[in-house]
Amino acid sequence: MPGPKDLDPSSSPRALLGAELRHARERAGLSQEDLGQRLFVSGSFVGQLEAAVRRMQPEIARLIDVALDTGDFFLRNCQATAKSKYPEHFAEAADAEAEATEIREYAPLLIPGLLQTAEYARAVFRAYQPTAPQRVVDDLVTARMERVRILDDPADPLLWVVLDEAALRRTTGGPKVMTEALRHIAGMIHQSRAIVQVLPFDSGAHASMEGSIKLMDFMEAPPLVYYEGVGTGRLEDDPATVRHQRRTFEFLTAAALPPENSLVMLETMAQDYAHEEHP
Repeated sequence: MPGPKDLDPSSSPRALLGAELRHARERAGLSQEDLGQRLFVSGSFVGQLEAAVRRMQPEIARLIDVALDTGDFFLRNCQATAKSKYPEHFAEAADAEAEATEIREYAPLLIPGLLQTAEYARAVFRAYQPTAPQRVVDDLVTARMERVRILDDPADPLLWVVLDEAALRRTTGGPKVMTEALRHIAGMIHQSRAIVQVLPFDSGAHASMEGSIKLMDFMEAPPLVYYEGVGTGRLEDDPATVRHQRRTFEFLTAAALPPENSLVMLETMAQDYAHEEHP
């Protein structure tokens, strides 16, 4: 397992807590695997806490305090890392996404968050919460657009997305919103900020018909896979599970259109939506 990443304690409360955990663990003479056994988690999980990839939850913090004889230090301080602008089921995944060096995602039903425009995101959130006050939807859109800023760095992370044709055909927010959404994706491709492949309907049955996949790799922590459902989400670090989902993603890329053909399809569909908007 790679050694823990050197963190800047001033960068975030989560980074500070991860650095303190590493210090306390090493002072106790324990490896990540040793501490993981005492916490009933994997050594990989401990490494992800130390690398600030995962958020420390109170139940884990309580066990850490007992295992490392740190009083209630971690339980008290983990509360500072619990605040998030994201829905509870996605907050930990958003934290991990911000630290990832590579993100691979298959989206079967909608354009994934990192490739969304503000108006597309607004249409999605309004559909999720049709009776919510406008300020709630606005806050969700703002948080989503802040997530997109991780793509501002031209070198990091690598983003590779397989988009199901179904996500492109569903007219979310109307033709104008879809025109802008698809042109935005095409622009990201032209700027070399994303690799995008379209999985067309005529590819038939494929390896991930049961749902979406998000794989995340990190510089100094083991990889993660994220599963998401309606109002639910789960991060998984089991190596066998991650390997299986990585292979599934490879099968998807083999079945999808090549990037060049996918770009042509995206731009053609954007033009079609523009014609619907202005017949």
